[in-house]
Amino acid sequence: MKQPVTRNGITLMQYVLLLHAAQVGTGVFSMPRQLAETSGTDGWICLLIAWAINGLVGWLMILSFRKYPDLELPDLLKHLFGKWLGKLLLLPIIAYFAYFSWITMINAMLYIRSWFLIQTPEYVTVFLFAIPSYMILVHGPRILSRYAELVFYLTMWMPLILLVPMNDARWIHLLPVLKEGWKPVMDGLGNTLYSFSGFEILPFFYPYLQKKQYAVHGMLVANTLTVLFYLFVTIVCFMFFPPDGITTLNQPLLTLMKNIEFRFLERFDMIFLALYLFVVSKAWLPFVYCSLRSVSSLIGINPNRTLVALYLGLVIFSMYLLQPTWNDAENWQKPIVNAEKIVLIVLPVALYFYVIGLERIRKWRAG
Repeated sequence: MKQPVTRNGITLMQYVLLLHAAQVGTGVFSMPRQLAETSGTDGWICLLIAWAINGLVGWLMILSFRKYPDLELPDLLKHLFGKWLGKLLLLPIIAYFAYFSWITMINAMLYIRSWFLIQTPEYVTVFLFAIPSYMILVHGPRILSRYAELVFYLTMWMPLILLVPMNDARWIHLLPVLKEGWKPVMDGLGNTLYSFSGFEILPFFYPYLQKKQYAVHGMLVANTLTVLFYLFVTIVCFMFFPPDGITTLNQPLLTLMKNIEFRFLERFDMIFLALYLFVVSKAWLPFVYCSLRSVSSLIGINPNRTLVALYLGLVIFSMYLLQPTWNDAENWQKPIVNAEKIVLIVLPVALYFYVIGLERIRKWRAG
């Protein structure tokens, strides 16, 4: 769904918050447990390493696209590899973005059904948030980025709530650092990189950035916002729960929220989760856009609402057929974890060296 760049330009702040939004979803609920299972209480170090790797890959990605500032990824692939090979390379990209957004929507649906709409069928739950998703997606990158900016400002207070139970926290749980060496930290790095997924959308939204000279700065700020949020949540959970106990909790963050009580408010954890669903929604929307934008480039059609309605309709229909459970979602997420390493790291690095090599060949032929 190609959108006019001039009409859909996004500001630097919107660019930063859109990248940050694509990275933060439902994974933060279980991330402290996953880090504790592989790396113990040194799991927070995995976050810093993943932050550095993600920043380096994002920098290489932007360097590649600086030479073609007005081309989104589908158009760039056609330009670099030709029409037919470029379209062929789009197929796994379409599958990746469509599958990633589908998994994220499944997780959001499961949280809604488990906490709020227990008796509501899966497909009805998805239909409820498919309607606002459709209204945002049909308007392109500018509205997507504005929505990400709005939700960020409305929910930026939420991490501060985690300071309330800190009176019962123990710093001793974090010590000693690297108690079992670097191997557990390296073992936990794979799942941690998945938590930073989201920068894959950068090639689709970079052409709309109004001040492209600050693209690297914005990418680094977005990546830093994400790691600070993850570090804060992880360290708070590590300090509040005993090292052996946190591995028995499926979703430590939600368990922690249950310990937050106010005299004037009951079940604050449910209110927190209900508001956090806005954060989750801005995580799947960019991935849906990237998938449908690639589809429109593949089949050569103009932007229209039919693609958005068709995709959301297929998601609803899949919920009706599959009726997914938590175990299903966890099993279906495993392929995307492996694919994410290729899409987020291997492809940007390969594309960077291909663009550099192509430019040198052209200069050699010209000179």
